[in-house]
Amino acid sequence: MRTTAELAADVRDRLEGIRGTEPPSESTVVWQRRAMLLITVVPIAGLILAIVQLWGFGVSWRDLIIAGAFYVLSGLGITVGFHRLLTHKSFDAPPWVRTFWAAAGSLAIQGAVIDWVATHRRHHAFSDMEGDPHSPHLDAADGAKGIIRGLFHAHLGWMYVPSGTVNDTWAPDLQEEPGVAAVHRLFPVIGIASFVAPALVGGLWSWSIGGAVTAFVWGALVRIFLLHHITWSINSICHFYGTRPFAARDESRNNLWLSILSFGESWHNAHHAFPASPRHGLRWWEIDPSWITIRLMQSIGMAKNPKLPSPSQLARKRLPRRVAA
Repeated sequence: MRTTAELAADVRDRLEGIRGTEPPSESTVVWQRRAMLLITVVPIAGLILAIVQLWGFGVSWRDLIIAGAFYVLSGLGITVGFHRLLTHKSFDAPPWVRTFWAAAGSLAIQGAVIDWVATHRRHHAFSDMEGDPHSPHLDAADGAKGIIRGLFHAHLGWMYVPSGTVNDTWAPDLQEEPGVAAVHRLFPVIGIASFVAPALVGGLWSWSIGGAVTAFVWGALVRIFLLHHITWSINSICHFYGTRPFAARDESRNNLWLSILSFGESWHNAHHAFPASPRHGLRWWEIDPSWITIRLMQSIGMAKNPKLPSPSQLARKRLPRRVAA
C-alpha cells in the first residue's frame, strides 16, 4: 500500500499542467481519504442493519415513506439543482429557488454545492480525456483488469484522493451568489441534518425511540447508500454500457434501467450531446422525472427559459441506428 506522501506525489504529477487544478497537500489527501471512508462505510453498515431488520421484523410503511421522501428531495436536489440548474444553467430560476435546490442537493451528502459544480464542469471540459476527474477509460491496464479498475475509479475510487479542482476557475459565478455561497459554507450543518431529520420525523410520527432508530436506518443510511451508488453509476456505468443515439465527443451512454432511480440522469449520452438541455430523456418514451419536475416548476413560475435543443439540432447529432447500439 502506498504511503500518503507517495499518493500525494502521484496526484501532483497527474494534475500538473491541467487547467483549473491545484495539487493537494499531504494533509488534504489524508482528510479526503478518511472522509470518504466514513461516507462510504457508514451507509453500508446501515444497509446491513436494514437487511437484518427486514429479515427478522419487516419494514414499516412509515419508514419507507420517510426514506422515499428524503430520497426524492435530496435526489432531485442533485439532478435538478446541482446539475441542470447550477452546473449547466439549463433554465433560469429566482434566487430563492436556486438556494432551495442547493440546500436540497446538499442533503445527498455528495459534497458542498460549489465543489460539486466545479468538479462536474471540469468533467465536461475534459470528458473521457486526461483531466477528467472520473472517467472509466483512462486506466493504463489492458483487458478485463483495465475495465474493472477503470469502472471502480469512475464509480468510487476517484473520490479517495482530492481532484485538485479549483473553484475559482470552474465556479466563480456561484462563489459570488449569496444564497448558494451560504449553502456551500453550511454544508457540514446540512450534512448532519440529513442524518438527524429522518430520525426526528420517525420519532415524532411513531412517538417512540424505536421509530426514530428505524427511520434513521432507512431514511438516512439506506437512502444515502442507494442515492450515492445510483449517482456514481452515472459516472461509471453510463460512460461504459448502453446506447449512443447522439454524437458526442466522449464515451457517454444512455441506460434505460437507471432512468427512474436516477431521475432521468442516465440518459447520459443525450446529456453530453446537449449539455445545456434541461431535458435529458429527449425521446418521447424516455422517462425523465427531473424534466417533469422542471416543467411543473415552470407552470407555477419557479422556472423559465428552458434551453431545449431544436429539432434541427437533434437531427444533426442523431446517429444511425447501427452506430447508436
